[in-house]
Amino acid sequence: MLDKRVIDKEDLRALLSPVDDVFLEEMAERAYREHMKFFGKSILLYTPLYLANYCVNQCVYCGYNVKNDIKRHQLGLDQVEAEAKAIYETGLRHILILTGESERHTPVDYILSAVKVLKKFFSSIAIEIYPLSQTDYERMIQAGVDSLTIYQEVYDRKRYSQVHPYGPKSDYDFRFLAPERAAEAGMFHINIGALLGLHDLTEEVYQLACHVKDLQDRYPEVTFSVSVPRIRPFEGQTFESVEVSDRMLVQIILALKIYLPTIGITLSTRESKSFRNHMLPFVSKMSAGVKTTVGGHSDEAASDVQFDIADERSVDEMMKDLKVLGYQPVLKDWLNIS
Repeated sequence: MLDKRVIDKEDLRALLSPVDDVFLEEMAERAYREHMKFFGKSILLYTPLYLANYCVNQCVYCGYNVKNDIKRHQLGLDQVEAEAKAIYETGLRHILILTGESERHTPVDYILSAVKVLKKFFSSIAIEIYPLSQTDYERMIQAGVDSLTIYQEVYDRKRYSQVHPYGPKSDYDFRFLAPERAAEAGMFHINIGALLGLHDLTEEVYQLACHVKDLQDRYPEVTFSVSVPRIRPFEGQTFESVEVSDRMLVQIILALKIYLPTIGITLSTRESKSFRNHMLPFVSKMSAGVKTTVGGHSDEAASDVQFDIADERSVDEMMKDLKVLGYQPVLKDWLNIS
């Protein structure tokens, strides 16, 4: 199967089924060859900036759950600028802005105002916020946003309803179609993912791969990538998650890379330094200098964390480690000449 030029959906299912160590090594060799063709030994670095952690959803897997008694905060625009300056000084030029899902606390106009501030500092601005209409995605693009990150979280509809019992996020279809609306709006880059640990791993990764393949086929002008985050401990956790071993996560990443060779894979600080270093031959984007608190970059954290991170390396530490391991850290990978 690994000798086939094109891997189809049935092959993908086989790649996600239990395999022995010998076959896993063969998968790694194929995945490495495919990755080198399109990405080489470069890693794009970015960091998240949390604008607010107010949320009206009751997602059972998230510390922002509206029922959780946590410290909540929203940045004023002067604080957004302070955060931007602190991140800019690290050398990073790619940023991901996040909010909880509360249109009352973080309306579209507020996010657009924050983007206007951030455009003074960053070459690329991505958003990871609540799903928007196509019109609002167009407004985001006009303001300077070029990338969207949005996770379906879980593809199984029954399980989706169970883990999203209340709030606007309980609308499966509106969330599922968000990447399509963003693509129609003209978004340059779209990153999607599933939160591993909420449901059957094989089926979830299969559905994720099919989702991005369908989007890639219908919107060839858009660049796509995937994320494979595992559930991390968080304040107020009350449910038992599906175990995702390191070995299984490795196999998932290899299978995705073999099935979707032109797709970038993002590996966040939910994973340890050691794990991320070992997965460098297969990923294209990593976060660094991460703070999951609102106001954390300027040392004025005014909220509780969304989840615990596993890799606490600073941007400088990440850059040094990447160079030692033979990789090129990329802080800015394109210019806006408009």
